[in-house]
Amino acid sequence: MSEESVIELQKRVAATWRELGVSCRIDLERFDNLIELIEHAFREHADEAAFTSLGHTITFADLDRLSGQFASYLEHHTGLEMGDRIAVQLPNLVQYPVVVLGALRAGLVVVNTNPMYSERELRHQLRDSGARALVLLEGMSATAAAVLSDTGVEHVVMTRPADLHPPLRRWLLNTAARYLKGSRAAAGLEHAVHLRAALALGEERRFTWIPTHRDSLALLQYTGGTTGVAKGARLSHGNLVANVLQVDEYMASQPQSPGHEVLMQPLPTYHIYAFMSCVFSMVNGFHMVFIPDPRNQKELIKRFRQYRPSVFFGLNTLFAGLCAREDFRRLDFSQLKVTMSGGMALSHAAAQHWEAITGCGISEGYGLTETSPVVAANPGNRRVLGTIGLPLPGTRVKLVNDAGEPVPMGEPGELCVQGPQVMQGYWNRPEDTAAVLDERGWFHTGDIAVIREDGYLKIVDRKKDMILVSGFNVYPNELEDVLYEHDDVVECAAIGVPDDETGEAVRMFVVSRSGQLTAEAVREFMRRSLTGYKVPKQVVFRDELPKSNVGKILRRELKEQGDA
Repeated sequence: MSEESVIELQKRVAATWRELGVSCRIDLERFDNLIELIEHAFREHADEAAFTSLGHTITFADLDRLSGQFASYLEHHTGLEMGDRIAVQLPNLVQYPVVVLGALRAGLVVVNTNPMYSERELRHQLRDSGARALVLLEGMSATAAAVLSDTGVEHVVMTRPADLHPPLRRWLLNTAARYLKGSRAAAGLEHAVHLRAALALGEERRFTWIPTHRDSLALLQYTGGTTGVAKGARLSHGNLVANVLQVDEYMASQPQSPGHEVLMQPLPTYHIYAFMSCVFSMVNGFHMVFIPDPRNQKELIKRFRQYRPSVFFGLNTLFAGLCAREDFRRLDFSQLKVTMSGGMALSHAAAQHWEAITGCGISEGYGLTETSPVVAANPGNRRVLGTIGLPLPGTRVKLVNDAGEPVPMGEPGELCVQGPQVMQGYWNRPEDTAAVLDERGWFHTGDIAVIREDGYLKIVDRKKDMILVSGFNVYPNELEDVLYEHDDVVECAAIGVPDDETGEAVRMFVVSRSGQLTAEAVREFMRRSLTGYKVPKQVVFRDELPKSNVGKILRRELKEQGDA
């Protein structure tokens, strides 16, 4: 795509957005930082529900007060200075937005950290980020206790699950967690300050507003490390504000009303997709219901029945898992108006089953850690299944080949993104930054895509996951999408393996619902929809497939396992 083609595509996409009532003019000068953007919600929705977890709800006024107290504690009792990094290692609890907003109000940089990290992963992230403070859950503190001496962390704040609940309920739930579930602080963290004590100290003095600017760093968001060691994407206040405003404009194409929606969030808040949904929810005065553990689908369904969400964020494996449950299919979905999918490719089967059961179509979107994260999404009233929709307002896209040259419309190429949401670069990794971010601000995603004539984008696959069979490009997503149509397939994943005859061959991993499925039955089913070289030469059955902490199937681990 030449520069002229990029401009022409942008005009075509803008025209489509305007038809749908979405403005393409994003005022990036309105807000200097994320806090300015969020604070209007404190005023406009003060007494309304903001966040719920474990059956307890805090209002926007509570969020304003508590985050202010935490900011004051950080300012007056830690010696942390503007720009210092604070790692937040919390599951989906109401403490999360309190801590994150408090840190941002104090001028700190948030480092979202997975509570399930191994010692190696946590040590790397704390050392690489240079974090001086860590906030974590008492019952998930053993890993931190084992590695803190190898890091620069000076301050540890610890919380229990029900710390922000009313007194009696707080005592009951925290006692149950401590004595029934063994949720206790690990040895070696005796110096940690408990969150309630930190908030009490912060209540004594008001925090000093520390102005941050659009170029100031807000978030060090670590990539999943699927291509090697995890890298911290430097996301500025300007990056995040821009993406919130872009998503806000996009949501005009969806049937939702600011201040009147219940958004259920089962995805972990340390993930950029869930983080952005939290910020978007606050800005619009939504009531967000946290699901602490999305793997506990029985509990998720219970909360779905209780809160009857109007907006639901998920990903393919979660949609498929819920639709397979009879207790989910019996729910009342009359309030559900918007379902968003991201994080991994949405299969046709999962999308069709979800809409048939709930009556609500799924709008698939696309984003990356490095783009704050949203790049494109399907308009609510003009969804095209199998695509990731249109580039968000203010976002430019193009496709290039391996030599960096533009490819024609309709041909596959590496997707490149330019816009105000693109990261500043990787933390302390100039060479890695230069490899993906060129001098004109184009971020090379590593994803192979096709741009349709109407401007809709289709992700073909990850560049690194492409399989080369006898010189032909084979894309795992296409194969998996076909196989997911089989009634006896719960999960599947395709990888390439060395082959003497064809260079590479397709190996398909399958989780069978009945346990009776055969390799030949899989191949026969796929032959009906695919040309011969795409049909898997090898079929391997597993009880389960390796997944990331957000439920994304990890092809990389399957490759590393070899023939095991």
